[in-house]
Amino acid sequence: MCRMLIGLISDTHIPEAGPEIPPQVFKAFENVDLILHAGDMHIIDVLDWLEPLAPVWGAQGNGDHNDGINPNRPGLPPDARVEEVHTLQLEGLRVGLIHGFPLPHELPWRTLEELLDLHFTRPIDIVVCGDTHMARFDWYDDVLIINPGSPTLPGQIKELGTVGFLEINDREVVPSIVNLSDY
Repeated sequence: MCRMLIGLISDTHIPEAGPEIPPQVFKAFENVDLILHAGDMHIIDVLDWLEPLAPVWGAQGNGDHNDGINPNRPGLPPDARVEEVHTLQLEGLRVGLIHGFPLPHELPWRTLEELLDLHFTRPIDIVVCGDTHMARFDWYDDVLIINPGSPTLPGQIKELGTVGFLEINDREVVPSIVNLSDY
């Protein structure tokens, strides 16, 4: 039986939300096989700090570009781990990693297939996204859309927030969201 545990994180906003990732994130991700960051890291150090735990992939968020105004958003340097969109093959499933991805009910004039086609080059089983800082996961037909929220800015408040997990067992996916105060 194949099993993979993926840690999901988004919207860390470092150093804007604080000087570093909360230590509870490292505790939560102790046993993960892979970490997916759905954008708005603000500094590449965030991926560097997570990488000793497991390989890390990141989606470039809207706050990961240098705006020339906010010193807390210096922009990410070129890095092989970071793309606007990643499409990963994980345990026989196609996982799309992106920062902003609207839920189908938010754009009722577009179908889920149209939304997926706008952002990804092939069919997707799971979309990992961020941007809203609101943790949730929803199944739309056979597609899982999961947003792990923010560990540092849930609801735009500087406090301990959430991360997510995908447990994959023989193509069966179990998503979860955890509150970091549990760690």
